[in-house]
Amino acid sequence: MRSSNPVFSRRGFSRDNGYAGFNAAPQAGGPAVGTQANPYAQGGNPYAQNPYAQNPYAQQDLQHGAPPQAPVSTGRMTMDDVVMRSAMTLGTVTVGAILAWALLPVSSTSYGLAIGAALVAFVLAMVQSFKRTASPALILGYAAFEGVFLGVVSEMYNSRWSGAPFQAVLGTMAVSGATLLVYKAGWVRVTARYARIGMTIAIAFVVVMAVNLLLVVFGVAGDGGLRSMGPLGAIVGILAILIGAFFLTLDFKQIEDGIAYGAPKEEAWLAAFGLTMTLVWIYIEMLRLVAIFSGDD
Repeated sequence: MRSSNPVFSRRGFSRDNGYAGFNAAPQAGGPAVGTQANPYAQGGNPYAQNPYAQNPYAQQDLQHGAPPQAPVSTGRMTMDDVVMRSAMTLGTVTVGAILAWALLPVSSTSYGLAIGAALVAFVLAMVQSFKRTASPALILGYAAFEGVFLGVVSEMYNSRWSGAPFQAVLGTMAVSGATLLVYKAGWVRVTARYARIGMTIAIAFVVVMAVNLLLVVFGVAGDGGLRSMGPLGAIVGILAILIGAFFLTLDFKQIEDGIAYGAPKEEAWLAAFGLTMTLVWIYIEMLRLVAIFSGDD
């Protein structure tokens, strides 16, 4: 089974068409216990071997009881790399949203621009998803256009439900923080079975929502159908947010395994890209949920 997130299905976040680390604990510089091997131990990765193996001073350092000095740069992805790239990507989304909110008043024209920005963001995301290597320009471009879309949509919601975007941001942060806490505490174990069940639910949800959209467009289902602003819409929104949290656990697991396996440093951009898409999903669903609970003011 491949990753739920297309950017994580690239080399480094999956191996043998499976989730990295789900079936065996990673071992730096060598194959994992079991039948699946470290994807970075092959393919010309110069850092798969012990960087001190050819260091003439390594033995001398060890004899004096001091650990060998680490190289200045290992070329491997670290958590700091992921955090920094994620901050850049999410920062670009935020700047795009703020500019769109400030410069594009709520009107039919701004709605059209928002749809256009969303389509461009989608195209850039698909191009990056099918590339074998990370492209910072594509990722930041996606973030910028996604930000424009979110800015217009957020302003639209705020004009009817004052304060809804701010509450949605807080809600997104709360869901993300709680998911990270649950993951790090080990209360949720990301296994192959967990991923299969979650992906089955997620795929079924997307299919049902697509059918619902078609029914609404052709007038078969009125008032948004399953996406209404009533109790049913709230239940669907909560389910969508839970699916977003599920995606986050997969993201965390695959980033953790990528670091443990010595993924190339540039793949931190892919990690940031995937996290951004998941957080955008959660924010949009949270925005709708806040509007539902705020009532039709």
